[in-house]
Amino acid sequence: MAADVASRLRRQLEAPRFEPAQYVKQLSQQSDGDRDLQEHRHKIQSLADETAQNLKKNVYKNYRQFIETAREISYLESEMYQLSHILTEQKGIMDGLTQMLLAADKEQQQYQGFRQLQPPLVSSGGASSSSVTSSSTTSSSEAFLILPREAEEHKQRTLTTLLEKVEGCQDILQAPGRYLVYNGDLLECDAESAAQVQRVHTFLMNDCLLVASWLPSRRGAVRYRYDALYPLDSFAVVNVKDNGPMRDMFKILMFPDTRVFQAENAKIKKEWLEILDQTKKNKALTERLEVEREEAKARLLVAEEEKQQRPLSPKTNPFEEESDPAMELVDLSLEWIQELPEDLDVCIAQRDFEGAVDLLDKLSEYLSGAAGQPGVRQLRSRVDQRVRRLTDVLVYELSPGRSLRGGPRATRRAVSQLIRLGQSTKACELFLKNRAAAVQTAIRQLRIEGATLLYIHKLCNIFFTGLLDTAKEFEMDFAGDSGCYSAFVVWSRTATRLFVDAFSKQVFDSKESLSTTAECVEVAKEHCSKLSEIGLDLTFTLQALLVKDIKAALHSYKGIIMEATKHRNSEEMWRKMNLMTPEALAKLKEEMKASGIINFDQYTGDDCWVNLSYTIVAFTKQLMAFLEEGLKLYFPELHMVLLESLREIILVAVQHVDYSLRCEQDPEKKVFIRENVSFLYETVLPVVERRFEEGVGTPAKQLQDLRNGSRIIRVNPESTNSFV
Repeated sequence: MAADVASRLRRQLEAPRFEPAQYVKQLSQQSDGDRDLQEHRHKIQSLADETAQNLKKNVYKNYRQFIETAREISYLESEMYQLSHILTEQKGIMDGLTQMLLAADKEQQQYQGFRQLQPPLVSSGGASSSSVTSSSTTSSSEAFLILPREAEEHKQRTLTTLLEKVEGCQDILQAPGRYLVYNGDLLECDAESAAQVQRVHTFLMNDCLLVASWLPSRRGAVRYRYDALYPLDSFAVVNVKDNGPMRDMFKILMFPDTRVFQAENAKIKKEWLEILDQTKKNKALTERLEVEREEAKARLLVAEEEKQQRPLSPKTNPFEEESDPAMELVDLSLEWIQELPEDLDVCIAQRDFEGAVDLLDKLSEYLSGAAGQPGVRQLRSRVDQRVRRLTDVLVYELSPGRSLRGGPRATRRAVSQLIRLGQSTKACELFLKNRAAAVQTAIRQLRIEGATLLYIHKLCNIFFTGLLDTAKEFEMDFAGDSGCYSAFVVWSRTATRLFVDAFSKQVFDSKESLSTTAECVEVAKEHCSKLSEIGLDLTFTLQALLVKDIKAALHSYKGIIMEATKHRNSEEMWRKMNLMTPEALAKLKEEMKASGIINFDQYTGDDCWVNLSYTIVAFTKQLMAFLEEGLKLYFPELHMVLLESLREIILVAVQHVDYSLRCEQDPEKKVFIRENVSFLYETVLPVVERRFEEGVGTPAKQLQDLRNGSRIIRVNPESTNSFV
């Protein structure tokens, strides 16, 4: 029956046109009273809990499969990118070879035709023929030299004309040697959903790619607005496979962004991919030739200097002399050195951080003795750009905006590579910021439900376990850099402050009882002491942050006890207690024994009577409970606070019995009051002093002085006067 009701309720709540306000209104009209509403609320809450549990089970069930699928997709994307890159390189090589062969054949045919058309030289008119031939040759040579220059000037004029239509790109024209290679309209799409974002016009130049957004509302000369400029060596081009509506697309990968563009058709897309690839290769070839030219000049200069400084002699060959290792020239034309910037780009795009740092270490070792060699500076300039990009990627991996799952170990890869790059300080700072965000997120996501003590157990477990794991990971990552440990100590104190804020908000701001507060503080102390196993002691920091709230809690509870005692004193009748049942008497004896009063039996009478006043018994129970909870909260800074609070509470009871003894006229009641005074001075106060000394380690001199100085001395049994 209950299952049918729950099923019917579930179907009703899952209806497509379910309206909560109308549902609550109908339910209020149909219910007989508050009880029906409470029962219905309980059913809905049970249904919500059941749904949450089912959802959690489904998430846990599919979580591992999701992670494995995501990992396989990542591997597949990396392999596809590598395959596309290899195929593109092979195609470029084949096209280059074909063009070289065609050019060689064309030159050979032109040369043979020129030989056939050249007239023979004769003596008569020879000068004239020679001059004509010379003039013809000169004109051909000049035409050959002028045509490339005119073509470059034409490209620059075309670039100037096109860029006049783009707002905000006047500085681009100032770069010397820059000319237009290709341009056209494209559609930019969202990298995640493939939805169209905007229409753009792209200008591919010999050293960069300019993206300009289209302005449809303009009708003048300017039709585009400057959007972005990317150097050719700062991005990678990836072909996007056609899939349904996602057709004729390609990606531009640059850290930390990815932009997706869609061409008008497959032919234009192919042209863009081919021209982009060829332009990037031409730029790399130009830079390589420039480096080789600089190296050749450097070799010539070094050779000239050696000839001038060390002239040849018949007995000495300067080429056999040992040269200074610092002046040795290294070969920069090696294939792995020429391809190293592109290899670094590939490693960064594939997130192979270890491989990128290995290449940088290999290059540094190879160039260790050639710092002043011409050509090395240009190479290092190109490599430094990749180093900055790699550093930015690693910094992004450690940024708090990234996923914080996986714990401190998830940051080890990025931290270790930053340390290898000589960025230990930055790695330490980013690691600690990442862990601070993780701690803050974990505390914020902890649900406040159930008893306060249960929440504090969860909070302490999350915080101190995370702090312990962070400390172990920090010690492993920065074992060789002792200068970072001070930063970790400062971070630990800051993280502890976050913990104490959440702790105080739940324990102290909610006005929990002193017993609950003491248990929560004891749990926090116990978890904090576990950090000593790694040499980290935050006990003093925790106590310093909690001392203000604990003082306020002790003062507040002291005031409650004093007010309750004064209220009972105002209604005191000085009568013996009758607990009515043996069970109640046995329970009271157990409570007194647990408080340390082991001789309480001598104050019990026949049946269920206790030869003490209810006021004195209640005061004793409250005083001993306050003492026990205060000792749980105790640390040196609270010594005088706890001692003065005990003294003020005891003084209220002492003043009351003294006043009652002096003012009471009934001899029997006066005898009963003296029995209560004896219990208070000879039993309760000595137990308080002994228990305080056991818990603190030092005697409570103020309490001893209070007991000895306030003892009531009876001068005359028949007199109503006494001295305090």
